[in-house]
Amino acid sequence: MSDNRSTVVAGKARPRGRFPHIKRAGDFLFVSGTSSRRPDNSFAGVEVDKLGTTRLDIRAQTRAVIENIRDILACENASLGDVVEISSFLIDMNDFGGYNEVYAEYFDETGPTRTTVAVHQLPHPHLRIEIKAVAYSPSNR
Repeated sequence: MSDNRSTVVAGKARPRGRFPHIKRAGDFLFVSGTSSRRPDNSFAGVEVDKLGTTRLDIRAQTRAVIENIRDILACENASLGDVVEISSFLIDMNDFGGYNEVYAEYFDETGPTRTTVAVHQLPHPHLRIEIKAVAYSPSNR
């Protein structure tokens, strides 16, 4: 019988819809699109000054997204080293350099395959990036 379960991870921002953070299908783990949103619904990589001017930091957001994915994988005893595929969604390809720089702190050419695309928008105007991941992590290890 195949191991198949879905999990909403305690301590992470609740999904903004009826879906899990992660789904195990046998030895594969599918991580839903993940942002820099924190459990209190604030966002990493967002600064708003006293006048309401907003500064969005792709490096901080990318780091927070990857660390959120790391934490989500941990609930299935998996790690970023188990990730085999990444799909990244950027609002603006002008952010590609900063995103790529931070991504390289976590992964190299031996890591997951990757696709990066530009999208029109994400679920909140402060979001610059969302990433979904697939990992291979046998449940019997």
